[in-house]
Amino acid sequence: MQLWLLVGIGGFIGAIFRYLTSGWIQGSIATFPIGTLGVNAAGSFLIGFVMYLSEYSGVFSEETQVMLTLGVLGSFTTMSTFSYESFRLLEQHELPLFGANLLLTVLLALLAVYAGKTCAGYLGAAA
Repeated sequence: MQLWLLVGIGGFIGAIFRYLTSGWIQGSIATFPIGTLGVNAAGSFLIGFVMYLSEYSGVFSEETQVMLTLGVLGSFTTMSTFSYESFRLLEQHELPLFGANLLLTVLLALLAVYAGKTCAGYLGAAA
């Protein structure tokens, strides 16, 4: 199947999962964008897991890897939403929440990629 079609199908799936997951995580918390933070951390873990598991053990074909990373996870993670929500916090003079959102998003995303890599390493070594 054409890679661009796989990316499009994956993007459709990822966008739906992003909408559902972000809303579920956000719940009734109105001020801090925890739904976006949660989606970015989960997406970072998953991209680390998929990419490193592929590298360590070749579990995924090129087509599957492209669909999952560029398609599903590309539309699942929400850096543009993160940027907008951060800017809105800054506009609303919510400096502590603005700083917390920036710091937590970057740190959790990097830690999640590392956690995905570590999990993939254990599975790759076991395979």
